[in-house]
Amino acid sequence: MKLPTLTRTQWLICFVAALGFAFDIYELLMLPLIVRPALLELADVRPGTPEFNFWIGLLFFVPAVFGGVFGLLGGWLTDRLGRRSVLVWSILLYGFSAFAAGFATNLVQLLIFRCTTFIGVAVEFVAAIAWLAELFPEPKKREAVIGWTQAFSSIGGLLVTGAYFLANAYGDLLPEIYGAHAAWRYTLISGLIPAIPLMIIRPFLPESPMWASKKAAGELQRPRVREIFRPELMRTTVVTTIIMACSYGAAFGAIQHVPRIVPGLVADLDRGLQEQTVALVQGVQEVGGVLGRVLLAVLVVILAARRNLLRVFQVGGLIVFPLVFFYAATSDLRMLQVGILLAGLFTVAQFSFWGNYLPRVYPTRLRGTGESFAANIGGRMLGTFAAMVTTTLASYVPGDTEFAKLALAAGVVGTAAYAIGLVASFWLPEPGEAQLPE
Repeated sequence: MKLPTLTRTQWLICFVAALGFAFDIYELLMLPLIVRPALLELADVRPGTPEFNFWIGLLFFVPAVFGGVFGLLGGWLTDRLGRRSVLVWSILLYGFSAFAAGFATNLVQLLIFRCTTFIGVAVEFVAAIAWLAELFPEPKKREAVIGWTQAFSSIGGLLVTGAYFLANAYGDLLPEIYGAHAAWRYTLISGLIPAIPLMIIRPFLPESPMWASKKAAGELQRPRVREIFRPELMRTTVVTTIIMACSYGAAFGAIQHVPRIVPGLVADLDRGLQEQTVALVQGVQEVGGVLGRVLLAVLVVILAARRNLLRVFQVGGLIVFPLVFFYAATSDLRMLQVGILLAGLFTVAQFSFWGNYLPRVYPTRLRGTGESFAANIGGRMLGTFAAMVTTTLASYVPGDTEFAKLALAAGVVGTAAYAIGLVASFWLPEPGEAQLPE
């Protein structure tokens, strides 16, 4: 596929946007990797117990609730104050929050700093999508730019997986924290690193000309959340919120529990090697995510019908998820790696889909608010609640081991999310003309 022709400034914009997307995911995907060793150190609770599963659920869901609520506020601020300034402050917030989480001495502190990290990421995503969409008004170029820059999100997943692997392999060479070389702490602290170049570069980038011109002309009225529920937008808002909740539900309710399932397949290895295997499997899943985002970036300029594009990935996921979690997750490590690559491909591609779809269905003055409602209320609040559903269900489903129970619970939740999302897609509105609505 031919990449769009861009000016130097536009290439810089794309570079910074890609870097931002990459490290949004870097921050979020730390938790599946570090949550088990963090709980073992900070709370000394035994894996598989109701208390352990309860804290897992809290650490996945509560930050998502805060991210959803404040992310919705961030969408409103993006429409009110501009795209660029909100981007900068959100990056500052998530970078320093991740750093502080690495020095947590109890689970409450870890939970608080994960909440502020999630808030920063939730706000940054909405502001970045609106910013990119309005900086590239030409339809084909806009679709390609948003698709390809979002493909770098999964690079962030690979980077954090590599960081965790290196922290386990070479953590003894780093300074002690509270008298120990804890890989999970080093991984969290590394979240500050990507924020540094972003903080330096982004303030010098242009504001959205579409937003700025309307602001200067006094044409931007104060955005109100209730406006996205006007009759002409009601169906769009409700259906995108439901399907985005399902996209996140498959990720948080199933895929992100795989790092805690893998130790059951390598129980004969020592703990250090188990964690390295966890990182390797996570890396395979992130490769699938990269492939999914790249495939979306290619298909988004080929397939005109947005619903058909989404269903390519929904149908694939509905086939793969039961095979991965009901069989491979408890039977064969190599088969799990192949399966989780495909599960990552079909699920993560949908996140890129929303980045291309949402700017086309809301006008400029409501673009950040509408995107934020779907992404934060649907995805980050309702969708991530699936994580708590899975951890709660894992205490009651049948299974010989804690790992088998978790795999079964994850399979039920993930498959249900895909089925609901596919049914809801039949009510998803097709965007109108290729130009962004004014």
